[in-house]
Amino acid sequence: MIHLNDIVVKFGDFTALHDINVHVKEGEFFTFLGPSGCGKTTTLRTITGFIEPVKGTVVVRDRDITHVPIENRNIGIVFQSYALFPTMTVYDNIAYGLKIRKVKKPEIDRRVREIAKKVDLSDEQLEKAVSELSGGQQQRVAIARALVTEPEIICMDEPLSNLDAKLRVQLRNELKKMQKDFGITTIYVTHDQEEALTLSDRIAVFNKGYIEQIGTPNEIYNFSKTEFVCNFIGDINRLDGDVVTMMKQKGAEIDETKHNYVRLERLHVNTEIKDGLIPLVGTVETREYYGLYIKYYVRVGDQIIKVIEKNDGVRIYEEGQEVTVVIDPKDIMSYDAGDAS
Repeated sequence: MIHLNDIVVKFGDFTALHDINVHVKEGEFFTFLGPSGCGKTTTLRTITGFIEPVKGTVVVRDRDITHVPIENRNIGIVFQSYALFPTMTVYDNIAYGLKIRKVKKPEIDRRVREIAKKVDLSDEQLEKAVSELSGGQQQRVAIARALVTEPEIICMDEPLSNLDAKLRVQLRNELKKMQKDFGITTIYVTHDQEEALTLSDRIAVFNKGYIEQIGTPNEIYNFSKTEFVCNFIGDINRLDGDVVTMMKQKGAEIDETKHNYVRLERLHVNTEIKDGLIPLVGTVETREYYGLYIKYYVRVGDQIIKVIEKNDGVRIYEEGQEVTVVIDPKDIMSYDAGDAS
């Protein structure tokens, strides 16, 4: 549905985006993920029309919109700050885009009340000033305003970043449900890995104006294409020194000239050692108790290895206790030295 073809964006002598190529499918929840300044918001603003690329094209449903004005792109936008009118009522905020398009009053009323109901805003809240609402309610208003004009695409730029952690999780779930209910193609920008993994159908990981990898959450997390993606997504162990030596001595095929990583939950403590698995004896240095799981920091030779174990309430290992960390070499992700950026 949306094709970004060889997009290059420059600000003076600085190249913000280098030959960006993305294909977003109809009805997909597609996330741009990366650290601050990596180019994800610049890409979003190129799609919406706030930025014009020096090279490349933005194509929606086979229509080149690269030079089409913002108001003619039929794209709904939810900004990080929501960009609502604080002194206007919720109703008038939602209706604003329809009024600009000179939609008749009865139709405006019907569509505003219909969309408000879908995003769980009451008739009473419609009459309030936006400034009277909570952060979560204001976010719903911003989404309703973006959807009421019936856009083909909705773009969201870190819409949950101004909310507290508990509300962020709650609204994250609501956001995904709304997107599924509406079936609208959504492009979402975030620096939050957990947010990206839980919400997305597919993710593009950005780094310094380049895309490192595009894939499903599972592909991004478990089959990280580059060392940057591997380190940026979630927590991970880098295997070095004594650990690599011990593994090779026990028959593991591991290339010590490469950078080798393994996810915390792929390791296990004091489990059955089946064929092909590598046992490493170590000592519990410390642990973090999370209820559902426990994170252990185990010293193996000259390295601390982090392991996440499901908390069964029975097997809990104490600081100073000797344990065996079991690794499956097939779970190791390896990258050529010098590839990280």
